Amino acid sequence: MDRFLFLTVDGLARGAVLAAFALSLVIIWRAARIVNFAQGAMAVATTYIAYTVTSATGNYWLGLASAVVTGLLLGALVERTVMRFVGNTNPLNSVIAGLGLLLVIQAVLGMIFGNGYKSMATPFSTTPLSIGGVSAVSPYDLFIFACVGLIVGGLALLFTKTALGLRLRASAFAPDLARLLGVRSSRMLTLGWALSSAVGALAALLIIPTELGLNPHAVDTVFVYAFTVAVVGGLDSAGGAVAGGLAVGVVLSWVSGYLGATLAPIAVLVLLLAVLLLRPAGLFSMTKERTA
Repeated sequence: MDRFLFLTVDGLARGAVLAAFALSLVIIWRAARIVNFAQGAMAVATTYIAYTVTSATGNYWLGLASAVVTGLLLGALVERTVMRFVGNTNPLNSVIAGLGLLLVIQAVLGMIFGNGYKSMATPFSTTPLSIGGVSAVSPYDLFIFACVGLIVGGLALLFTKTALGLRLRASAFAPDLARLLGVRSSRMLTLGWALSSAVGALAALLIIPTELGLNPHAVDTVFVYAFTVAVVGGLDSAGGAVAGGLAVGVVLSWVSGYLGATLAPIAVLVLLLAVLLLRPAGLFSMTKERTA
């Protein structure tokens, strides 16, 4: 029972990060109907910025802030300089552009920082606290839950309670009509990319210290899991991304803990195939895909 509780809490912590990463993919999908395959590499690039700032100043929080700000700027830059000129006549255009950008970013990071793993410190202890003699959640896990909760709550408030959020939604689902009503759809698209990149940057910064460490390919596997989460929850559903992230995180933890870590990717693949076969739109998708 103690082992089950530990694995469940650990899975929820990892699932929360996967949910945040999946949210970054959902934001881009809802804004432009694009799956950004360079999202992981962009997030790693911002994590290197955080690593550099933290190493130079000794201040973790300054590094975190620099990663989020860099994520905002990098997302806007990618949309303005690459994706805007790809065109959407063929869905493969954006896929090829994203994969090409992925390779370029990883190559540049390797040339600048090297391909070795760099350890990153966490602001709180990763040692699980003992509650009633049972090892459960660690202080760093609580920090992860708080950060992801702020992301989800902030995005919910933005999209449902603000005029800016209304313009973002209008530009995503009816761009031509939004332009007729005076909304600068191109600016909203750029903002959507910036928000997505910032969320991905924070998610990467949360999970990389708990993995092997920082290197140009640090979140390749995490991106695959996050993409699975987004598909399972529904690429149009932010709530689905959160629920799917927690579910996938717990499944990964259970499978790794009881059957072995080598079977975890297979379990995720089986889950992905089952959802694609039984409910291709995602378990929590309630929105029709935009056709115009």
